[in-house]
Amino acid sequence: MPGGFVGVDVFFVISGYLITRIILSQISAGAFSIANFYGRRARRIYPPLTVVLTTTYLIGWLVLLPDQFQLLGENIVAGVAFASNLLQLRSTGYFAPSVADNPLLHLWSLGVEEQFYLLCPLLLLLIARASRPRLWLVALAAGSLLASLSIFWGYKDWTFYSPITRAWELLAGAILADARSSSGNGRAIGRSGYKTY
Repeated sequence: MPGGFVGVDVFFVISGYLITRIILSQISAGAFSIANFYGRRARRIYPPLTVVLTTTYLIGWLVLLPDQFQLLGENIVAGVAFASNLLQLRSTGYFAPSVADNPLLHLWSLGVEEQFYLLCPLLLLLIARASRPRLWLVALAAGSLLASLSIFWGYKDWTFYSPITRAWELLAGAILADARSSSGNGRAIGRSGYKTY
């Protein structure tokens, strides 16, 4: 359907909102732990990802030609490392393999999301000490949005797959989560600094 790619953009905003709400509520309750946060993300993502990658590998072993199977192997490694979007960036150009030959192409969005999840708690903890932390979120989102405009200068692959050019969508969700926290009972980034350990 026309405009279907907008669904991914909306998904990133929702994802940024939800993950930031979780982090902010745990920080507010004094229960935030980076190790627990990363552990929960791994327990939630790796089991279904393992099923997808294993099934795709087995089917690929049966039906793919050697060069296609090698490409599949590269995509499996990138999928495990949450770096599929970075692999796609490296694999663009005139001699790049066809996207139709890549059964794991869809993992690029998981890569962007997990890269954000890796940095988001550290970012929130870092900017919580700033005098105007929400302003930092807005500035980072604006910088990412400006970088995404490079699509108009022919950098369409970079704009599509790069975590830098996609960060504004996830940060928009984070800003909404922070605004909701400040209007509700929770403590937002914009209020006095969090105590975390």
